[in-house]
Parts: sequence; C-alpha cells; structure tokens
Amino acid sequence: MGDALSDSNNADQFLVTAIRSGDQRAWRQLIDRYQGRLLAFARTRLRGPGEAEDALQETLLGFVTSLAHFDESRSLETYLFAILRYKIGEVLTKKNRRKEVITGFDVDDDSPGIPDPASVETPSQFAAHHELTRQQADALAIILRKLIEEFRDRDKLDDLKVIELLFYVGLRNKEAGERLGRDEKAIAGVKFRALNRLREYLDELPTEERNLLGNASVSSEATVSHVWRDRRLSCLKRSTLGSHVLGVLDEPWASYAAFHIEEIGCLMCRANLEDLSRESERIGEDVSDRMFQSSVGFLSRRGN
Repeated sequence: MGDALSDSNNADQFLVTAIRSGDQRAWRQLIDRYQGRLLAFARTRLRGPGEAEDALQETLLGFVTSLAHFDESRSLETYLFAILRYKIGEVLTKKNRRKEVITGFDVDDDSPGIPDPASVETPSQFAAHHELTRQQADALAIILRKLIEEFRDRDKLDDLKVIELLFYVGLRNKEAGERLGRDEKAIAGVKFRALNRLREYLDELPTEERNLLGNASVSSEATVSHVWRDRRLSCLKRSTLGSHVLGVLDEPWASYAAFHIEEIGCLMCRANLEDLSRESERIGEDVSDRMFQSSVGFLSRRGN
C-alpha cells in the first residue's frame, strides 16, 4: 500500500512541475486524473443546475492561481479537495443554506473562513493568526498521523474505528460502544492507550512544535476533528478503494473500509469510490474539455 501511495505522489509532483513550466498536456492530465472524484464530491453538496461543475471550474482556477504557493510535500489530492470545500462553502453561504441536511459527517464545516473584523484588527494580524493556525495544525497532524499509522501497521483496525468515532466524530465512550457493539470499558481502554501514545508522540516533537500545541490560544481550526478532516488523516488510498469496489479487499481492511465509508460517511472517500465505480464509462470528454479550455489560459497568466 505504501508503494502505491508513493507512486501516486511522485506522479503528482511530476505533473505539478510540468504545469509550473506551462505544460498544457500536464494540465490536461491533472484534470483527467482528478475531475471525477472532485465533481462527485461537489455533487453531494450542491444541488442546483451546473453548481457542481462551476465549483469544479473554480477549484481548478484556484489551484492554478495559487500554484506558486503550493507545497509539493503535501498531498495534491487533499489540496484540491480543500480548495473545492472552500468554493462549495462560498456557494452555500451566498445561498444562505449552509445548514441543509446532506448525508455526511462534515456537512456543516464548509465556511469560507472570512475573518471577523471585531476579532482581527488588521490584515497583518489576520495573516499572523492564519500562520499560527497552520503551524498548530501541522504539529497536531504529525502526532495524529503517527497514531493512525500505528493502528494500521498492526492491523488494529477495530481500535482505529473506536478512535475515529471518539476523536473525529466526537462521540462519547458509551455511544461509540453502542455503535460498534463493544463494551464501554473496552472503549475506554482503547481511548486511554491512544491518549498515552499521543502524549508520547507529542514529547518526541521538537520543542517549538510541542509548545505550539501547549499554547493557550490554540485555534478552533486546529482541533483534532478539524485537522483529521482537513488533512484526510484516515481516508483510504485510491488503490484500497479500488480493491473495495472489486470486492477483493481482505479482512480486516474490508470491514474497516465499509465502516469508514458508511458509518463515518466520509464524503471524500465516497466521491473517490463513485469515481472508481464509474471508471469504465468515465464522466465524459465534454466535461473534461470544458474544464481544460476554461482554465488552460491561466497557465500563462498566473503569477510565479
């Protein structure tokens, strides 16, 4: 699984490098590579005619115009989904229906993030706050990712289900036990061990990063739930989802995949799953052509 992820990241880095040089073929390849899953995600959130395609178009344009600031050490897919979530949030806010009920855990988390003038006095203060939030989220993501990888490496996916319900969804021990059919004391034991591991991982961080999470003013956007969602810490790799679609995923991964998609209701994994299920027919060259033609001109006009 690790090799597949590495290959995917290498392919993304190759595309980004080529796109930065103005390579139109690479831009078309990126659109073909990601449009299906992004459009499937947008369609779960936006119901109006053409809204999902408009959000996808705005996402692609947003990526091109922010390309100079893209950190290639980060996941391209996660970055694109983050832009898309922002664009969807803008649409929902304008239409004053952010509280519309749609299946999926993170349905109400798509605010555009416009600063409150009462709490942020100047642009420089807002920029400083944003940078601190990013640093805090980075540090938290490091220790959470280590915990998740430890569960996965040891095939302790039943315990990962517990942590996902407690830390990500925010259920109580009793609620998680009822959802999973496990004793409340067993749930508490998993939580206790996980918290101890997180403390150990925190102690391993450099002093500066460790102090960030000890800061009394940790941002609400750097909470466990926000970071888990935004960094897609427990999202399934596309190769794993492909095996799930084919019904050839071995246990305990098969039951975990079903849990993450159906119980957690991860909209981004659902979007990937829908895209994979339709790969034989694809979305259609007309959509791909429109996305390419409407954005390719920005390659030469973007600021470096």
